[in-house]
Amino acid sequence: MAQAPIAALRTLIRPREPEERCDTCGAALGKEHGHTFDPASRLIRCACESCEILYSTVYRTIPRRVKTLENFVLSDAQWDDLMIPISLAFFSYVTPLMKVVAQYPGPAGAAESLLRLNAWEEICEANPELRDLQPDVEALLVNRVGAARHYFIVPIDECYKLVGLIRLHWRGLSGGAVVWGEIGRFFDELRRKGDECLR
Repeated sequence: MAQAPIAALRTLIRPREPEERCDTCGAALGKEHGHTFDPASRLIRCACESCEILYSTVYRTIPRRVKTLENFVLSDAQWDDLMIPISLAFFSYVTPLMKVVAQYPGPAGAAESLLRLNAWEEICEANPELRDLQPDVEALLVNRVGAARHYFIVPIDECYKLVGLIRLHWRGLSGGAVVWGEIGRFFDELRRKGDECLR
């Protein structure tokens, strides 16, 4: 008889959020923690401040700046010339390959698209801020879904966060309403972070 009230109380206890830990030393991390990037494997690692500093010669620290590019110049013809099959993509300079790589998210993860160097150079000439992208750890993120024409400079982990959202929520051939709602919220949050970086 005494067990029934205890069982009832247990149903009211909220499960604790899983604790994130540093991928190098195992230290507990807060919700807002840093990440590092291994250019060779392209793996992102959660990192405490100590490990970010200690392993800075091995892994690259991922910056936190998000910049909304309000006056970005990219015509529909230039976009078509990039030959990316969907309207979401991110571009970053990959040091082991010594070139800019275009990737686009899908239900199976991030896929690479062949990128002609002269097409990228033409876009950089019209948008000089792209020449300031930090190799490996920053990217140009493009959203041209429907009528959207949104362009951001973002940390590379934001790009893979978008990839993860799509993998997690995609259903059927078109993705379903849930995934498109998640994508919309993702870009709303990016704009908010971009506004905060301006303050």
